[in-house]
Parts: sequence; structure tokens; C-alpha cells
Amino acid sequence: MPLVSTDEIYEKYLQKAISEINELGEEIARAGEGVRVPVLGSGHPLADIMLVKYEPRPSEIQEGVAFFGRSGQAILKSLQRLRVDPLAIYGTNCLKMASEDEREARPFLVRELHIAAPRLLVVMGEEALRFVNELEFPLSRPLEPRVGELQEFTPTIEALYCPDIDASLDEQPAKTAFWQAFKRVGSWWAELPPY
Repeated sequence: MPLVSTDEIYEKYLQKAISEINELGEEIARAGEGVRVPVLGSGHPLADIMLVKYEPRPSEIQEGVAFFGRSGQAILKSLQRLRVDPLAIYGTNCLKMASEDEREARPFLVRELHIAAPRLLVVMGEEALRFVNELEFPLSRPLEPRVGELQEFTPTIEALYCPDIDASLDEQPAKTAFWQAFKRVGSWWAELPPY
């Protein structure tokens, strides 16, 4: 039996993840029934780090992409400052459309978590924290609102709770509070052992 390289195995997982993310995007679009604009997650489908905030903002709805606009630019600058590879990130919203029912949205986020299989889940804001805690994700533990502290979400996924990025962009104290929590991503990344 021929040996299969680690790169070949990774490539197969990546192709599967891309296919599953695309399929999920199509399902989310169908759930919008042509009336509501879906806002899809963006980034690497096998990300080490998954960013989750509660709901899409107008710029995200306009473009149909999570973390588009001010929050995305702020996150990108923060990642650069922390020396975290932005290609290792996947960002999404709990709600995939404006004024979406949470019951409709939960299965979508569960599937995104299964597909991306991140090593770190960054939950932004109280509403996102509540939503994630209500997912009933396999083997998950409820996350506490302990800002800037790593917690075990599942045996394979750590979690970090931060203030809501969208609510942190206009006033300096809020920006500082977000940064103080989010910078833990940088030290986590620096300590990350290779696969």
C-alpha cells in the first residue's frame, strides 16, 4: 500500500471543507428565500482561529460577507500587530441574516464549527456568548463571561471571550477594553504547536 503524505491528507481535508462551506452557503442563501440577504462567513475553511460575533452590520449585509467593513479592518490591523497569520482565521456571525430567528441560525453555526474545526474560538460580545452557550455543540462546556481568559469549549477547542468588536470601534475606552482581551490571541498563536 503506498504511503500518503501529510500534505496529501491535508489537501483532502481542505477540499472537503471547501465543498462543505460552499454547500452551507447555498443552504443559507435558500433560507433567505430570495428576500433576506445572507451574510456568509469568510476566511480559511480549516482555520486555527474562528471569530464569532452576534449579528451582521449594514456593510456586511451590503456585501454578504462577515467582518466586512470597519470591524474587519480593525481585526486585520489587530492580527498584524499580534503577528497572527490572517490566513489562519475564519470569521462569521451567529445570525446569518438581518432579523433572523435564532433557532434558524443555530444549526448553521454548529455546522461551521464542525467544518472549520478551529483550535481557538473567539466569541465577541455578550449576545454571541449567550448564543454559543445555547448551541448544544457536542462535548462543549458553557463559556463564562471572563474577558481575555482562555477557557475550554470542547476537549479540542479553546475559547476566548472578548467585548463586541462592533461596539468597540467608536470610543477609546471600548477600543482599549477590546484590545486588552483580544491580544491574548497573539500569545495563544505564539505558543501554538504545529500539527
